[in-house]
Amino acid sequence: MTADRRIMLVHAHPDDESINNGATMARYVDEGVAVTLVTCTAGEMGEVLVPDLAYLAFEEKGGLGEHRREELVEAMKVLGVTDHRFLGGFGRFHDSGMAWHEDGHAIPAEEIPDNAFWTTDLVEAADELVKVIREVRPQVLVTYDQFGGYGHPDHIQAHRVAMYGAQLAAAPSYKLELGVPHDVAKIYWTAMSESRMRESLRKLREAGDTETFAGMDPDGKLPPFVTPDELISARVDGAATVQRKMDALAKHETQVQSDGPFFSGAESGHSWWSEEFYRLVKGTAGPTDAEGFEADLFAGL
Repeated sequence: MTADRRIMLVHAHPDDESINNGATMARYVDEGVAVTLVTCTAGEMGEVLVPDLAYLAFEEKGGLGEHRREELVEAMKVLGVTDHRFLGGFGRFHDSGMAWHEDGHAIPAEEIPDNAFWTTDLVEAADELVKVIREVRPQVLVTYDQFGGYGHPDHIQAHRVAMYGAQLAAAPSYKLELGVPHDVAKIYWTAMSESRMRESLRKLREAGDTETFAGMDPDGKLPPFVTPDELISARVDGAATVQRKMDALAKHETQVQSDGPFFSGAESGHSWWSEEFYRLVKGTAGPTDAEGFEADLFAGL
């Protein structure tokens, strides 16, 4: 890596990166930052939203993981990210699947496939990330919070692997055969602003849209992936790159409905998805704007 600034993102499945950080990734590519994406599984257990491709589903003929790998390749072309890799290599860790709890968040499924990422040994998986961290030597690392946003077991495991992997990568006496130790200066967890979510929901409901984010009340209890603003450290303005984010997301055709909440609603999706929020959990915050947010994940470095 020759770029002075380097950022690494650790995600569970293809499409998670575009949903959570697509505008941020595209912005930093444009700024000459080295952007590395590490995807932990191929998403073999995901839903298939395209009827003509239903045969790819895990419970049918299978092959969804290979198809999603190609979707990821195309999405990264749109964002301009050239360094994207699967943790331990493609197929090393298998999508774990999930089920829905009656409270509306994800939980592990009753039946978990062999080699599921959720049940893999934490040190084994973390060591694979240690190799990448020590090779790339990022100043900034991005992953999920401890609940994985909404409870998906692979998201939770990706959080654990990212946090433990970063800790091990910095240890000066830990497995030097995995590379020269490196301490990541700043670690962020992805977040969704509570105030922004309530504002957007209110506009949707006032416009008569009851389908987008169905069941969510702008003045009521919000799901666990929504973060109170006082916990948020950074806000990346992706107004200049949000179209690429949406185009990249559209490349994940098996996972995202073209007429679903990402692309429809009172705001046509774009202004809502252009702002990407983060919680700083390691490192010192840099200068902030009038609302108290860092505008750059490298602020202060």
